[in-house]
This record gives sequence, structure tokens and C-alpha cells, in this order.
Amino acid sequence: MLVLFNKPFNVLTQFSGDDPSRTLAGFGLPPRIYAAGRLDADSEGLLVLTDDGSLQHRLANPRHKEAKVYFAQVEGTPADDALARLCDGLDLGDFVAQPCEASVVTEPDWLWPRDPPIRFRKTVPTSWLRIVLREGKNRQVRRMTAKVGLPTLRLVRESIGDWRLGPLQPGQWCEVAMPQPGTSTTRRFAR
Repeated sequence: MLVLFNKPFNVLTQFSGDDPSRTLAGFGLPPRIYAAGRLDADSEGLLVLTDDGSLQHRLANPRHKEAKVYFAQVEGTPADDALARLCDGLDLGDFVAQPCEASVVTEPDWLWPRDPPIRFRKTVPTSWLRIVLREGKNRQVRRMTAKVGLPTLRLVRESIGDWRLGPLQPGQWCEVAMPQPGTSTTRRFAR
């Protein structure tokens, strides 16, 4: 079984906890599935869940290099040198991030309003970045943008490999076909 889930803001990527509404248990997901990778509570977007241990390992393991696409709302206006530093890979102290893709984009028109909304400050502009990683360390995108002087205000994962959020709204999920052995993932939704 393979499930695509749009994880809302302030929900933990786990099935147990003191408040089920703040965990995956509060969304009626099928039993005995597990997340193939994680999203922090303050991050939103695509989470792939499966009951297939080998697929779970393949998706979560950076060795397999599944591209993960994030949209990050950052504080400030990115300069070319900041984008170049993001793309080249950054030393984050405990590890060096692999080179990635990063570009300035307009706010995605498919994006839902966040609850609670991002704080608005008249004197500080915000920008949107599209970042493509092939690894996924703890709070990596947030640490990378902060390192180049662009703190992340909102972070949404839009895709993992060929799986995309598509029309799923926060808290919604759908079951999709499992990939056939020896093939790449199957595109489920297109934007």
C-alpha cells in the first residue's frame, strides 16, 4: 500500500503522542503504514506512507537520490550570491549539504493559506524559493536558508520523486498504485 498525505502545519510525523490531533493518527490513515521520511511539525506538504519496508527504506535513503521539491517562503530578498551558495552546497557544521537546485519563484498559486498565518512585517519583504534536494537531513532547508541570511518562514514539500501533492489539501490523503519492481515511481498528479 502506498499513500500520499498532505501533512498540515503543526502535525508530528508519527502516529502516537499526547494529542492525536497533532499526530498522523488524527487523519484516518490506513493501519500499519509508516512514513517514508519525515517532515518537521512546522513544515507542511507531501508525506509518502507505505506498508512496504523496502520501499520505505529506498525513499528515505539519500543514496537513492529521490528528488524532493520544497517551496520556502523566506525573510528578505535573495541576492544572486546567496542563491549560488545554496546551490553549491553549504557547510552546516555537523554535515556539508550536497549541491542542490535553488531559484526564486512567485508564490505558488496552488498553495493554501496557512493556519495560523505567517507573521506580516511591513518593513521586511518576503520571497519564495524553489529548492530541490536529493538528501534530507534534519531541518536542512531551514538551516541552509538561515546560513545565507534568508530565514525560512514557511516550508512546503511539493514532491518526492515523481509523487506530487496534486490537488490534496492539508489533512487529505489518497492511496496510489505501488511502483512495479525495477521501475521508477509513477506520476500520480500533475500540476
